[in-house]
Amino acid sequence: MGANNSSNGYQAKLRTAEEAIGQIRSGKRIFIGSACGEPIHLVNTLVDQAKRFSDLEIVRLMSSDRSPLSLIATESQENNLNVRFIYQGSATSSRLAANKRYIAPMNLFSVPRLFKERHLPLHAALIQVSPPDSFGWMSLGVSVDVTMAAALSADLVIAQVNPRMPRILGHSFIHTDDVDVFVEHEEDVLAIENIPEFESALTIGQLVGNLVDDGSTIQMGLGNTPQGIMQALSEKNDLGIHSQFMVNCMMDLVEKGVITNRKKGLNQGKLVASSAIGTKELYQFLHDNPAIEFYPSDYTNDPSIISQHNKMLAVNVAKAIDLTGHVAAEVMPQNHYSGVTGLLDFVRGASSSPGGKSIIIIPATRHQGQTSRILAELESGSVVVPRSDVSYVVSEFGAVNLFGKNLQERAMAMISLAHPDFRDELLQQAKEQGLMGKKRTLTEFVNGIYPAKMEERRTYGEESVTFRAAKPVDDRRIQEHFYNMAPEDIQSRFFHEKTCFLRNDMEGMFQIDYVKDMTVVAVTGEFGFGKVIAMGVYLLEPSRNMAEIAFSVSKEWQNKGIANVIIKKLIHAARENGIAGFVAYTSMTNKGMIKLFNKIPYKIHTSVEEDMLVLMTRFDEPRS
Repeated sequence: MGANNSSNGYQAKLRTAEEAIGQIRSGKRIFIGSACGEPIHLVNTLVDQAKRFSDLEIVRLMSSDRSPLSLIATESQENNLNVRFIYQGSATSSRLAANKRYIAPMNLFSVPRLFKERHLPLHAALIQVSPPDSFGWMSLGVSVDVTMAAALSADLVIAQVNPRMPRILGHSFIHTDDVDVFVEHEEDVLAIENIPEFESALTIGQLVGNLVDDGSTIQMGLGNTPQGIMQALSEKNDLGIHSQFMVNCMMDLVEKGVITNRKKGLNQGKLVASSAIGTKELYQFLHDNPAIEFYPSDYTNDPSIISQHNKMLAVNVAKAIDLTGHVAAEVMPQNHYSGVTGLLDFVRGASSSPGGKSIIIIPATRHQGQTSRILAELESGSVVVPRSDVSYVVSEFGAVNLFGKNLQERAMAMISLAHPDFRDELLQQAKEQGLMGKKRTLTEFVNGIYPAKMEERRTYGEESVTFRAAKPVDDRRIQEHFYNMAPEDIQSRFFHEKTCFLRNDMEGMFQIDYVKDMTVVAVTGEFGFGKVIAMGVYLLEPSRNMAEIAFSVSKEWQNKGIANVIIKKLIHAARENGIAGFVAYTSMTNKGMIKLFNKIPYKIHTSVEEDMLVLMTRFDEPRS
């Protein structure tokens, strides 16, 4: 292979892998390049020579359980070598639990300092690099993360020089003078194909997409949902990336022009990450790409750096979440190269960003739907993200914001995200734990499946309005909507003067099954803290398969077309659910309701019953 560079000594430092590993002595601590940057040829040679060592400690980020080092560490070779995993996850799976004594729980941001300040002295580092350029500089390629700090801190640095390692720009370069031994070996860089997604990925992706504004900067953890999320983001504009990992779906959005990095607020115009995990096509895309820069983890994962980005959005997958919001996350087959080590760094950094959000994704079930991922309570040792750091949570059954919510509100929100098969049990457990009042019920909502596709955001002047189906967590804001209504509008809505709107009286409006009972709300303000400015309700009369409807719109939002949007959504839902038509009972003077009915594309039948105007329409009778 050779190297044409100006640095003296490169050729003199060339060795075979066996000669290089032969320079390591027993009782030493060895760092192994992480993730897909693992120097496989050097690792295999180390494993082959394992029996000649005693008490060799391997330091690495959590990696694949198929790695030779992971396998040998589980085969009772403790007298030869053991592995210190730097890992922040829950460690509850059978494989991890068996070796949890070797786990060092740390946030990735702090790991470089562990090496640089010699709190954990590294006697050797095995790394993989691109061939040196004419000035002697080599790129760490797809694995800069903590590898840079290890390479600059270790007593002995052995570098596998691989021409297939992409040369990635940024702070990814190490000089030949900083390496003690070179082993030239060409082989494929570790790659993973696209990960099979959860069945719920597209629904979850749509719900996450609804929370993303144009100009946001995205971090995405490894998991089962990136394709679904990226599909939902394909219509966004000027997104940026600042992430621990660069993955294939990010490359796809760059090529579509969705990711431009123009509005990040920091490192404008540059996609920034510290590692890449993906296919050969991704690595080719990264090679010498001037729009991409990789940095060490003490930069990419520094919460103070993360928080400087505009509208920073951290999206990560949880293994389980309890009713109060504690999050468990764990290395799984689809993210075994991440070790979820940087999760908390991005959760806290994004939450501090101007307009930023941290979103935790939780597919509602596992084991083919036999087990709920939303639990009454997590064991303390399983908690990776404490509930005080958790805000947005999304499952295929909806999205909630736990920030600022009390424990009862959190429990109701999390139950609303659970699979319907587990909601009643979770409600009972919440009551037993004192998280919810003994009289609290879920009624029809126990079996309701939130219609995510109904969600829509529209702009009125400078204000954004979200139209969606009501959720159990809307109870308080629905009450406030009625308390804020003008007396004459209350008279039209309830047919009598009303000044008290008790939760029990309102329960039917937010305890819904989304089939026989449907409430659509229009909400302004930040997600999870919005104000209900309008709502429409239908309630099925089974005997004639017609649904009674009612509306209310706040005074300042009347005559803006809000009710028109709501009735269209109610009609669409009712037709999908096989309901024959709508009937409304209103006063003779309610011009708003009459005008609303006259705009729908079906024939209107009017009659009078006991001084009440009855408006009826059937969906099988279109206007001619």
